[in-house]
Amino acid sequence: MRFFATMDTAALRFRQVVKRYGEASVLQGIDLEVAPGELFGLLGVNGAGKTSLIKCLFDFVTVDEGSIDIFGLSHRAPAARRPLAFLPERFCPPYYLSGADFLRYMLKLQGLPYERLAVADMLDALDLDQSALKRPVRDYSKGMTQKLGLAACLLARKDTLVLDEPMSGLDPKARALLKVQLQGLRARGGTAFFSSHALADIEELCDRMAILHDGALRFVGTPAACRQRYGAANLEQAFLACIG
Repeated sequence: MRFFATMDTAALRFRQVVKRYGEASVLQGIDLEVAPGELFGLLGVNGAGKTSLIKCLFDFVTVDEGSIDIFGLSHRAPAARRPLAFLPERFCPPYYLSGADFLRYMLKLQGLPYERLAVADMLDALDLDQSALKRPVRDYSKGMTQKLGLAACLLARKDTLVLDEPMSGLDPKARALLKVQLQGLRARGGTAFFSSHALADIEELCDRMAILHDGALRFVGTPAACRQRYGAANLEQAFLACIG
């Protein structure tokens, strides 16, 4: 992996981040750090602020207060985002491109060659049929589209993945295969920061997690520590107790 700072530097650091839309405050003083080499899960109900936090990270929306650093650099510097690969929650590739054309274009943006064997291996790793490469993405199902986006992220060879609901639309086999990819990323020293509604996935995969509710962090720590804090038998019960 190609870190842009020392391993002592946080991969992602949010300091007192506030975001408002009009008079509505959707993020209220978020303090959060993600360490290099961590799989970090962000939990919350719909509207909790998860996607807004990710949009702030990429400077898609302006932070009203606070700061965000990526490997020690301000998130507003384009160079800071170079080690990141991103998959949005509502991933919509250009409908007129074939799967192969989309991957070729995304790799070209990263200055990487389109290597047929590497692409074929990645599709196999995510259970996306090779024939999909020849088809326009407008003919893809939700699950196929999600796999294509995940393939693009993983083929980009980035140090850090930021994934907004990466399991969305995936069948049980594809979910299991994606978990293998994320565990492999961690084994290579890479980092993943992802939001999810799937509590079991967070419990199985993540070194640490955060619960975001009504724009504020209610918990940050390991899944085991979350269960212990709330005296819960599983993470689902702990989550419900946390958000009260």
